[in-house]
Amino acid sequence: MTPAKIAPATGKLGVLTPGMGAVATTFIAGVLAARQGLAAPIGSVSQMAHIRLGKKDDERNPLIKDFVPLAGLDDLVFGGWDPITPNALEGAQAAGVLEEKDLAAISGELEGIVAMDAVFDQRWVKRLEGNRVKSLDSKLDQAQALMEDIERFRTENECDRLVMVWCGSTEAYQEPSAAHQSLEAFEEALGANDANISPSQIYAYSALMSGVPFANGAPNLSVDLPCMIELATRRDVPIVGKDFKTGQTMMKTLIAPGLKARMLGLRGWYSTNILGNRDGEVLDD
Repeated sequence: MTPAKIAPATGKLGVLTPGMGAVATTFIAGVLAARQGLAAPIGSVSQMAHIRLGKKDDERNPLIKDFVPLAGLDDLVFGGWDPITPNALEGAQAAGVLEEKDLAAISGELEGIVAMDAVFDQRWVKRLEGNRVKSLDSKLDQAQALMEDIERFRTENECDRLVMVWCGSTEAYQEPSAAHQSLEAFEEALGANDANISPSQIYAYSALMSGVPFANGAPNLSVDLPCMIELATRRDVPIVGKDFKTGQTMMKTLIAPGLKARMLGLRGWYSTNILGNRDGEVLDD
């Protein structure tokens, strides 16, 4: 087996988030606070977790960030799109996850992270209304506009690498359609304004076409489609994700294995999604 060769994480890493709501702004604020020494990066596997090497008795447990060539917090540059929020500061204030005292010292940096106009279609999130959206009717034109946004961000921020992380609201459920079965079919469907193509899929396509890895933080169909897998393979770009599990789903995935391990029966499982911030509102249609 040939050892993997991992290139050093040099230069700036741009992190682009479609969506600047509760998840994205809490993540961004946490990074900004941590790199100023204002707070510990609680919840960050890359920054706080250890990895065991060799046998247990070897006592070799370095931090992951010291063992794997990862980008440092100081090398991260943030950007993104949002149909409602003009910048990361207002997004964080509206979400209310962090208190004003947490935001005060980093408010200038957060305000400087301006959200680009979003690709938005209310049919996929019926309870939301967006007024900061790209005024383009053609989905192919929307994809091209996103690719232009990506390249402009890359150039203006002198980024060596980029990654896109979907932090938008969960889109309406759909089954894969004929438009999703191949890259050729998807691109034809883009040009035909196929109703089966969602905004998250347009973001994913634009990222992969730009050579940018895409991580999906929601359970809706995005990159887990034949067309996206084909594109990612052709471009040799990573794709990942099917939900962040930051709220109620995190609690369920923590508790459920314990109940199973102890063979404790359940008659039902009810959740009001109070940990999901805007998710409950979005899904209540």
